[in-house]
Amino acid sequence: MNAFRTLAVTEADRSQWRQLFDGYADFYGIAMDSGTAERVWRWLMDDSHALEGLMTRSADGNAVAIAHIRACPRPLGGCEIGFLDDLFVAPHARGSGAADALFEALYALAKIRGWPSIRWVTQHSNHRGRAFYDRYTGGPSDFIMYQWTWPPVDGQTVSGRPPLAE
Repeated sequence: MNAFRTLAVTEADRSQWRQLFDGYADFYGIAMDSGTAERVWRWLMDDSHALEGLMTRSADGNAVAIAHIRACPRPLGGCEIGFLDDLFVAPHARGSGAADALFEALYALAKIRGWPSIRWVTQHSNHRGRAFYDRYTGGPSDFIMYQWTWPPVDGQTVSGRPPLAE
């Protein structure tokens, strides 16, 4: 029998979700502010928003893991796939099977949605997470992720080029 149960987050999960979300932010060295956390929570509670949340609970009912996932178009396949934005397991629950329970739920969700795959990124230095992911995938893909960021300033130009449209 599985000692864990994974379900979609509900309003009743808010405080335990926030503790895990804050732990996730801490893991990556991000200072989480209430405004951002509240915005993400509203997305999770909004059925029309793309982002969905899953929460894994141990047999005693305590929340031990979260995942945020969404549909992602894959033009070369002419289909949608799942994109796992965030996954976090509380430190005391790592190695307990909680992450496996979360992945079982992600797989079930992918089958329901007709997603042929799920993609995600993690930091190179996340050795424990990568070892877990390797068990499911056989290793990382051969793609490299890039991130292009800039300050959110009105009228900002990028590399001296004007905005695309006004």
